[in-house]
Amino acid sequence: MTIKEEAGEAAEPTRLRFAPIALEKAPEVDRMLMSSGLGTFDTETVTAYLGRNDNWAGKTTTQASVFVKRLGGKPADAATRFNRLLNFEQVRSGNQDITGPELLGHDSEHHLVAFRWLEDAQSGAELAADDRFTDGLCRRAGRTIAALHRLPTQGFDLDHSAHALPPLASLRALPFAVFANSSFAEIEFWQLLQADTPLLRALQELRQLEAAASHHPIHADLRLDQFLISGDGLLYLTDWEEFRLGDPARDVGGFIGEWLYRAVQGVSKSLAADSAFGHKAAHEDILKHGVAELERLRPKMAEFWSGYRGGSGPLDAQFAIRAAAYAGWHMLDRMMAAAVGAGRLSAADRAGAGIGRNVLLSPAGFTGLLGLDGAN
Repeated sequence: MTIKEEAGEAAEPTRLRFAPIALEKAPEVDRMLMSSGLGTFDTETVTAYLGRNDNWAGKTTTQASVFVKRLGGKPADAATRFNRLLNFEQVRSGNQDITGPELLGHDSEHHLVAFRWLEDAQSGAELAADDRFTDGLCRRAGRTIAALHRLPTQGFDLDHSAHALPPLASLRALPFAVFANSSFAEIEFWQLLQADTPLLRALQELRQLEAAASHHPIHADLRLDQFLISGDGLLYLTDWEEFRLGDPARDVGGFIGEWLYRAVQGVSKSLAADSAFGHKAAHEDILKHGVAELERLRPKMAEFWSGYRGGSGPLDAQFAIRAAAYAGWHMLDRMMAAAVGAGRLSAADRAGAGIGRNVLLSPAGFTGLLGLDGAN
């Protein structure tokens, strides 16, 4: 896709928009809108957002503000994700503690879903890029996730399958089809992990602890870009295609891992601001700035954890340790995502993965550093 709008001047909020796929190539979109009583898209208003799924956002001929997403991938996989999303909408119906854009319509044949478009909203990732995802928002996010994990499930047939990640089978032996279609950076990623016996043991142990934990409704793919903050300050949570019964510590670790990742990514920016032109950073400089970035962002992790604990009820004794381990995995997952289509792994991605590895090998030793201290 091509960029349609720029992020704006430095003083303007970051808003990423892209040119959508032409609606003439996806006539099922307008058919679904029509069948839902929404009219059809006014093509002059339609834009799109960055994401793995095709999407369209704009005004319709009935003046409705609509966001449409088409779930991609293999048909069976798309159908599974479509059903999970609808399951969430059923389970959370009437709940006032978990706010999401209103579901306006759906098409099971083409795996389309339509939501009310929050035109003035920014994603959590956009706010974080501008240093405007506040500690208060982190606390509210924690309360939202706690409410999710408390949702009643009796009477609902929810997905209880094990999450695909970390992919233990691929860490033992990469399927030939995956190998043949991988970039050089992806091959590098798998080589690094497959040769790391202590890391493989840690990931195996995490999967075992996950299976033994008490399972509750979870988002299962929590990242900052799935939070939307509207112009009037409301916090929304989106993208429920991985919704299932699982270990709640996975969601907590995902949020914490986002800030750990941003701390690592912020080191180069911090170094550039603090170094003379032409100065080559020494290892000690990198460590110093890494610690400073983590200390700068730790309050956000701590506020999320405080908000979560305030609404979650009693947690098992190993919860914070598992959450730290999931945060460590998040760093490796980020490297895996960055490797897709890339020629080589970047130094920053390798550094982040190295930190994630350390957390996975000794998660109990990192709970305090990641803001996960305090009584369960």
